[in-house]
Amino acid sequence: MDRLQLEETIVERLRTVYDPEIPVNIYDLGLIYRIDLSDDMHQLDVDMTLTAPTCPAADFMVEDVRQKLETLDGVDTVNVNLVFEPEWDKNMMSEEAQLELGLL
Repeated sequence: MDRLQLEETIVERLRTVYDPEIPVNIYDLGLIYRIDLSDDMHQLDVDMTLTAPTCPAADFMVEDVRQKLETLDGVDTVNVNLVFEPEWDKNMMSEEAQLELGLL
């Protein structure tokens, strides 16, 4: 798999992770702040946030992201970092997500 295909697959996998309280995937919610694939494509670092710092599903979502990305061919290490800067707000959502949630 070349780099572009792998990057597209990473996004596809992230779109299968949902906050259990919101019917929109975490990628379209804007919860993924950074995806960094090493030059050799063996290490993947992901920075993600939550809709609220006290989200009760935080551990579940972080682990779901890690598990789905660890199965990628050729990727040996996946680091999922929970960050809170900048603070998430609804303007970070994709237009599709805003439509889905009735915000547009």
